[in-house]
Amino acid sequence: MILSGQDIQSRLGKDIVIDPFDPSRLSPNSYNLTLHDELLVYEEVVLDSASPNRYRRLAIPEEGLTLQPGTLYLGRTTEHTETHGLVPIIQGRSSVGRLGLFLNPGGSLGHAGYRGTWTLELHCVQPVRIYPHIQICQITYWEVSGDSPEEASEKYQNSNDIQPSLMHRELGFDDRDTQLELGFDEAIRSTS
Repeated sequence: MILSGQDIQSRLGKDIVIDPFDPSRLSPNSYNLTLHDELLVYEEVVLDSASPNRYRRLAIPEEGLTLQPGTLYLGRTTEHTETHGLVPIIQGRSSVGRLGLFLNPGGSLGHAGYRGTWTLELHCVQPVRIYPHIQICQITYWEVSGDSPEEASEKYQNSNDIQPSLMHRELGFDDRDTQLELGFDEAIRSTS
């Protein structure tokens, strides 16, 4: 059963945390989350699921950033959420989809006990301009039938940054000592 907006608000600070929380973004059965002010884009021609892929960061300026078709952008929510005994699900808002901007086409079923910000996969069908802190997606909460252990996987747990795919860990690649973020600005400064 999905929680109503009133139920979401009444459970804040108990089994639901949304930080920061703005009551004006509460709807009858969801809460609108906002886009943080940066994105990641992969720098590989072919993405490899068995190894980490290089990426770079893009700032989303106040005047906006135009996204281009054919590029996968990774963003994150501004809000940190935490859920206990409920299953959180995020999905793109219909107002965003009607601009040809699609979020998390594979779905975003969270685990009971998830804590952190949400990484968003964005792609567009035609150029579309986005802005930092726009209401980009909505989170819903579902009650669980039967036993529901808290989140056991630490792969994406406690995230406070955009998380590129970590599928390579499932395939045995250990990347703890691998630095893959491309830092052009730092490289240029170090050679000057």
